[in-house]
Amino acid sequence: MSDPGADPANFCYRHPDRQSFVLCQRCGRTICGECQTPAPVGVICPECMREQRASAPKTKPAVLTRMRSASGRGAPVVTYSLIGVTLFVFVLQLIPGLGVTNLLFFSPIAVSDVAMQPWRLITTVFVHSTALIFHVLLNMYTLWIFGQLLEGLLGRWRFLALYLIAGLGGSVGVVWLAEPSTQVVGASGAIFGLMGAFLVIQRRLGGNTTQLFVLLGINLVIGFVPGWNIAWQAHLGGLVVGAIVGLIYFETRKRHQIGLQVGLLAGLTLVLIIASLRYVFFPLLG
Repeated sequence: MSDPGADPANFCYRHPDRQSFVLCQRCGRTICGECQTPAPVGVICPECMREQRASAPKTKPAVLTRMRSASGRGAPVVTYSLIGVTLFVFVLQLIPGLGVTNLLFFSPIAVSDVAMQPWRLITTVFVHSTALIFHVLLNMYTLWIFGQLLEGLLGRWRFLALYLIAGLGGSVGVVWLAEPSTQVVGASGAIFGLMGAFLVIQRRLGGNTTQLFVLLGINLVIGFVPGWNIAWQAHLGGLVVGAIVGLIYFETRKRHQIGLQVGLLAGLTLVLIIASLRYVFFPLLG
């Protein structure tokens, strides 16, 4: 209990029954031990601490700061982001009980009269076989190579559109060229789409494409090797669609053709979505 004759200035301004001789370094008011926040010199009362925090410059997370800095330097941030997301999903696939692979893989049945799960047309590019780690590593290495080339050439949003539309094309290839019960995973369709687009653009620019033709030929042949369980249908679908997107980009590269470019990409995407509904128009159970 405080002494009635004591100087009120010697008691905490927030707790009048607690005597103290410690002053806030900012406002000079007396504060007890409970109300003290250590400062570089002395202590600060709760009100001054709130004011200090409110006036302090806002800081951004280090990840966002680094990404913005990389973006400003022209780094292929979309390529890095796609690789990061894919590897993160792969780690989730390895965790028992989550069922990530079962949720995201693609099968023609997923867009048919049997089931309608259209998200699988795209999500399949982010999941890979967990039985062979080289599957995801090889795809990400190829994405890293062609992603840096094409993202710098096309720009970030065009590159992202190319990757996703080519991935959709790979799924459509599976719908039309594989058995309805086929199950596929992997970014190979989208990767082949990048190679197809790069091939078309290089040819149109008069560049040397011999090595790329050889690389494409080897990868396409590998897809037909018996027992390897490689979805060559996704490779072929992604390659064709990627080449079409590359042609659209080249032929509508002038500034005043941006509207036409967007319209053609939207039209191509719509055609692919309609094509993916083969077993809706011609039911498996019909």
